[in-house]
Amino acid sequence: MKQGKNQSKNNRVKSVATAFGALGLALSMLLCGCGQTDTPKQDAEASSKVSQPEQIPEDAPGWMKHADDEVVLDWYINFSWYNTPWGNNAVSKKITEDTGVSVNFITPVGNAAEKFDALISSNTLPDLITLGWWESQLDEMISGDMVYALNQLADDYDAYFWQVADPTKVDWYTAADGNLYCYPNSSYVPQDYEEYDNIASNQTFLVRKDIYEAIGSPDMSSPQGFIDAVRKAAEMFPEVDGYPLIPIGAHIFTDTGCDSFDKHLWNFLAVPYEQDGVYYDRYTNEDYITWLKAFRELGADGYLKEDIFIDQRTQMDEKLARGQYFCMIYQRTDMAAQQAQLYAENPDKIYMAIDGPKNAAGDDHVLPGAGINGWTVTLISKNCERPDRAIEFLSYLMSEEGQIATFLGVEGVTYDIVDGQMELKSEIQDLINTNRAEYDRLYGADNAYWMMQDNIAQLKWKQPLTEPNGQLEEWTYPYSSYLGQYEISFDANTEEGSIYTKVQELWSKALPKLLLAPTEEEFDRIFAEFLQAREALGYDKVIKACTEQIKENKKRLGID
Repeated sequence: MKQGKNQSKNNRVKSVATAFGALGLALSMLLCGCGQTDTPKQDAEASSKVSQPEQIPEDAPGWMKHADDEVVLDWYINFSWYNTPWGNNAVSKKITEDTGVSVNFITPVGNAAEKFDALISSNTLPDLITLGWWESQLDEMISGDMVYALNQLADDYDAYFWQVADPTKVDWYTAADGNLYCYPNSSYVPQDYEEYDNIASNQTFLVRKDIYEAIGSPDMSSPQGFIDAVRKAAEMFPEVDGYPLIPIGAHIFTDTGCDSFDKHLWNFLAVPYEQDGVYYDRYTNEDYITWLKAFRELGADGYLKEDIFIDQRTQMDEKLARGQYFCMIYQRTDMAAQQAQLYAENPDKIYMAIDGPKNAAGDDHVLPGAGINGWTVTLISKNCERPDRAIEFLSYLMSEEGQIATFLGVEGVTYDIVDGQMELKSEIQDLINTNRAEYDRLYGADNAYWMMQDNIAQLKWKQPLTEPNGQLEEWTYPYSSYLGQYEISFDANTEEGSIYTKVQELWSKALPKLLLAPTEEEFDRIFAEFLQAREALGYDKVIKACTEQIKENKKRLGID
């Protein structure tokens, strides 16, 4: 709607300019003599001399003023799986038309951390950079004076930034020197969870619908129920559509561990983050160890396939699209495109979310929605030759115009306004549900460009949930919780940060060994060895630092 008001205002200004142009032409003709006859060429030349350019108010957003000044910004996305190009779909064309900015995305090939480190060490950072808020390179770029302070760019070039930036998020990300170097996407404050009951978590326990129903839709929330269900599924369906069944899927294993078998499993088991005011050691939780041993038992029987330990995202996407996994703790948005493909082929082959592993008390899952840190942050490199256009571009993406474009798309193309409400066209919704890759290629909305997405702002235009991904989202609502106060990050250059990194590296090597241990005695030996090595590194200092961070986070967020 704001988009329509701006357009209407511009049209009125243009009409006034045209009227003055016509008046100027009439006066010129009177002064030159009424009897003079001009050729068509002379008419055109006369018109061009007196016509006025479209006037834009001085207080208009910067992107409106410079839309005719075309620039290309290189934008580094620190995720190797990101592959939505710019310039061919409806949304990117519209954004370029609105702002004059085209984007050249750059993504890492292979190890993202190594690629990013190389860019930093060679001082070849692209114009814009997007990475996870937790990445150690964030502090490295800021302390190395490699990125602009967004507040200074806004003051110098684009006051509109302050109209679209959230003051709470600005305050949260303002550094000790008083400058704001990055801005988050998918960021929430605790009050959002009090106001809305449809904020989703991304973490789900998924089962392939047809296989799960074929084995009797069992309860998989207890270790034994889980083990029995996996064994039965593997026995009844050794193959699916000519491919071997992978009984248990998981996120990729990295140099910090595996989200499915540590961070996400902790949340499903409602393992606390603190106890008696002190950061809680989630690794040693009794319920967690019980579940790791359940997975070990399945591993010893051959149900933890080699694939899950070596596959990267590309291989996982292929296997998800074939429905090769029976069950997995996985982020639902990471498989939305593959879910759509399965749904198009056979609605019974899709994945559904059910209650997953629970602790011995049967407590509900405590799954994190995004916190104030959000998911990723975006910065402007000092290598950027047009920081003025870069800050204007971010302001556009953060604005209502930008959020409508990236979320709903283009009016008349992807959505219509019906009775004052924005509604996706039915054929567009069908394409999202059945062929996400084609949807991104043609249209590119629905947060295909998620770098500055504001989920709370987008709730006002949220469309009714539909299959095949609606059930996965809705399932998370009762379990989604604000846990932003427990989001911990370390500067790798500090002692605690160095210890934390080394402990994660230790864990990344211990976890596969634990899951594949041939006996429970071997499991216990490996785990004890991990704890001993962790203690020798000084893990107690990490516990102390985490406790202080939580206290500080709570104070800043106003949480008792």
